Amino acid sequence: MRLNSTFAELKNRAVTGLIPFITCGDPHPDWTSDIMHALVAAGADVIELGMPFSDPVADGPVIEKASERAIAKGVTLHVVLDTVRQFRQTNTHTPIVLMGYLNPILQYGRSDFFQAAQSAGADALLLVDCPIEESEAMRPELHAAHMQQIFLVAPTSSPARRVRMAASAEGFLYYVSFAGITGGSQLDPVAVNAAVADLKAMSRAPVAVGFGVKDAASAKSIAAHADAVVVGSALVQCLANCSTIDEAQAVAREFLAPIRAALS
Repeated sequence: MRLNSTFAELKNRAVTGLIPFITCGDPHPDWTSDIMHALVAAGADVIELGMPFSDPVADGPVIEKASERAIAKGVTLHVVLDTVRQFRQTNTHTPIVLMGYLNPILQYGRSDFFQAAQSAGADALLLVDCPIEESEAMRPELHAAHMQQIFLVAPTSSPARRVRMAASAEGFLYYVSFAGITGGSQLDPVAVNAAVADLKAMSRAPVAVGFGVKDAASAKSIAAHADAVVVGSALVQCLANCSTIDEAQAVAREFLAPIRAALS
């Protein structure tokens, strides 16, 4: 699987992975695939692609507004999968994690969506409102489609839940750096690094850290311990006001390049 191969290669090179998040369809539905290619050119190891949803309860105002703009422009799950398919025409190696919420997938048809996502070229799902306790029923369908589920571990997760997620983790574990919504600035590197060390001691899966990572300095502060860092809201904000596809690609590259340099 692409995620496993990517993280194995990063480990062999002793490099911290970089996972940018963007919302599919924002700032324009026709630009997303090209922005993804620009991010890869600037050093992205994995792409986290947001599936717009009308009630993104875990997301802050930046990503919430990006979802609203994308939905207003007609971005549905079908558009998301078409975007992945377009990206895969010229990039067959960069893993894509689809991030979103369960309701649209249930409306699409859970098993049908898993199969369609895999066929389009996606590698994994991160469903914010589908914790491990509720995911066991769908995991056989997910695995039948050769897809992986990414679990979110929060600072408030109980020790028992951390052990359970660590044992079941696939692709990577996503550690949420603080209890809150995306886009916050509460990153505490000492606490995060301690939590990441604990998770890595109990899981064979790599550990990525997101929420609060917004620039080269914040990424570097956790790079020594995390297997990857996820940066989202700050990038989405930079892309929001782009008026042309060329500008959006340039902004994506210019935003990600210093973070890649800091991690390398």
